Amino acid sequence: MTQPPTTRDALLAAAYDAAVSGDWARTRMVDVAAAAGVSRQTLYNEFGSKDALAQAMAMREVEQFIAGTEAALEAADPDDPIDAVAAAALYTLQQAADNPLLKAALTDATGDLLSFLTTRGEPTHAAAVASFTRYYSTHFPELSADDIALAAETITRLTISYLVVPSDVPAETLAVRLADVARRFLRKDTQ
Repeated sequence: MTQPPTTRDALLAAAYDAAVSGDWARTRMVDVAAAAGVSRQTLYNEFGSKDALAQAMAMREVEQFIAGTEAALEAADPDDPIDAVAAAALYTLQQAADNPLLKAALTDATGDLLSFLTTRGEPTHAAAVASFTRYYSTHFPELSADDIALAAETITRLTISYLVVPSDVPAETLAVRLADVARRFLRKDTQ
């Protein structure tokens, strides 16, 4: 049985709608509260500030990306860690290409939204690194923890860079490039 959306969910959905409409800089907290059907005080009680609301909205999107990436990896069931990097990168890059919130962040003249992937992107980065580390530690236990940590850090940062500085190179090619980088850290036969 599906649970009804929480107040937090309604507020994040209203914020998302405002952000993808291209109006985030002009969006006021009272506008988000009204769109969610709650009082402005309820919004402030839940998030405290517009920045905290934007951070929560960004993290919700990142968590959806991570869940999708993990599902894609489980479906692909790669036997090799390099193939896993390629599959995860391809999924992420393809999904990002059509993601309305990422598009809004990239075209936001103020940079307010994009900063949650860049200068204020530590929570985003940490969540992605943790997912990478968890997956590789579980599925490829023969790899050293240090190698996994280095690969997680490097691949995550490179993937985020491809998201925030889009390339004309096809996602399939970028995924292969990321797998080639990972190969330096994650070869089972060199451990």
